[in-house]
Amino acid sequence: MSEVKKIATRESYGKALAELGAENDKIVVLDADLAGATKTGIFKKAFPDRFIDCGIAEGGMMATAAGLAAVGMIPFASTFAMFAAGRAYEQVRNSIGYPKMNVKIGATHAGISVGEDGASHQCLEDLALMRVIPGMVVMCPADDVEARWCVKAAAEYEGPVYMRFGRAACPVVFDENTKFEIGKGQLLKEGSDVTILANGILVASALEAADLLKKEGINAEVIDICTIKPLDEELILASVAKTGKVVTAEEHSVIGGLGGAVAELLSEKCPTPLLRIGVRDRFGESGPAAELIRKYELDGEGVCKQVSSFLKG
Repeated sequence: MSEVKKIATRESYGKALAELGAENDKIVVLDADLAGATKTGIFKKAFPDRFIDCGIAEGGMMATAAGLAAVGMIPFASTFAMFAAGRAYEQVRNSIGYPKMNVKIGATHAGISVGEDGASHQCLEDLALMRVIPGMVVMCPADDVEARWCVKAAAEYEGPVYMRFGRAACPVVFDENTKFEIGKGQLLKEGSDVTILANGILVASALEAADLLKKEGINAEVIDICTIKPLDEELILASVAKTGKVVTAEEHSVIGGLGGAVAELLSEKCPTPLLRIGVRDRFGESGPAAELIRKYELDGEGVCKQVSSFLKG
């Protein structure tokens, strides 16, 4: 993957917002004193009259976004995932989710790849928290291309949306011409022995793992599940019917995120052996992002090792 172009999805988010701002004057962006880090500063520079710095007051920012949506604007509220999903949870639930406000939440710096900022900022629970809010769309794009698709799709969608973006640069895996739709997965590699469902930076890891598994005689099918809610049940069940074994891979707790969503689906509609790859009921730690990804076995080699053990076990 070292030769593949790498871009942080937070950069993609900022650029997509600026593009949307030029197309639609109802787009307004709010941030909680982190415009440089979340990259909403790109929008601020282009459209200062439609940018609101709410300061370090995330709950107030979410409530303000709800108010803007109530008068017909399309607000994108941005901060780190720990604060968007964690600190502001009550306002997201009661001011945005409950009244079904047309608010888009852009949460950056999620997962273990936040790196040196450590466990306090490495949010591993956000997808679970947002997925349980009725009516909330939850997306976690894999790369620059998919991140930009997510932002544009969110702007066109009527209702609350939560989008998760990363701090670290990650490989670009998608072609610009690929069709994107909320609630639809993307089959990236066909296989017959095991289905690997991944999102975020783990999509690149899953593709690398599939190449490594091939050397062991294992033919893995890889599917990108950007939208965790609503889940593409049809695509997942069709793949499972073919392979008979499932692995989920995500930069999130194995509880409540993609792994939880797939486990719920399979237990109800197609009981299947399942391995959930992610962070196992613990907090993160401070360290360089690449080293942490390796330590938690979320890189290609780590995913390959876990999948191989699962199939042999």
